[in-house]
Amino acid sequence: MATRMAVGVDLVSVSRVDRLLADNPAAEQDIFTPREVGYCAGKRNRTAHLAARFAAKEAVLKALGTGLGPGMRWTDVEVVNTPLGAPRVRLSGGAAERAAHVGASSAEISLSHSGDYAIAHAVMFLRTATGPDDASADDASTDHASTDEG
Repeated sequence: MATRMAVGVDLVSVSRVDRLLADNPAAEQDIFTPREVGYCAGKRNRTAHLAARFAAKEAVLKALGTGLGPGMRWTDVEVVNTPLGAPRVRLSGGAAERAAHVGASSAEISLSHSGDYAIAHAVMFLRTATGPDDASADDASTDHASTDEG
C-alpha cells in the first residue's frame, strides 16, 4: 500500500472574522466548537486565535479535496491542543466520513497569526491501494493533525 500527501492552506483576515462574528453572533457556534471557543476565550487576542482556527478548518477541508462539502459542518473539523499547546485536528461527522473515504491515515497542521492575518497549513497522509501517481485528483484527503500556533 502506498502513501501520498494532500495539502491545504488558507489565509484569513482577522478583521473579517471579527466582522463576521460581530454581525452574526450565532455564527460563532456554527463555526467553532465549545472547546475552541473556550480555548480562545482566555487569549489576549481572542479573534486572532479564532481566525487561525477558521483558517485551519478551511485548510483541512481543502486537503480533503472538498471544501465544506455536502453533509459537512464547520464544527466537523475541530482544532484541539495538546497539554503543551500544540494544535491537533479532530474530525467528526461528514469530515471524518470523507477522511475515511480517501484513506486519510494522519495529518499535520500549522497555525500562525500576525497583525491582521491568520494562516493555516494542513498536510494529510493518505493510504492508497495503488501508487501515489495513480490516485485521482478527486481523492484529495484529511484527518487528524498537529502543529504550532504563533
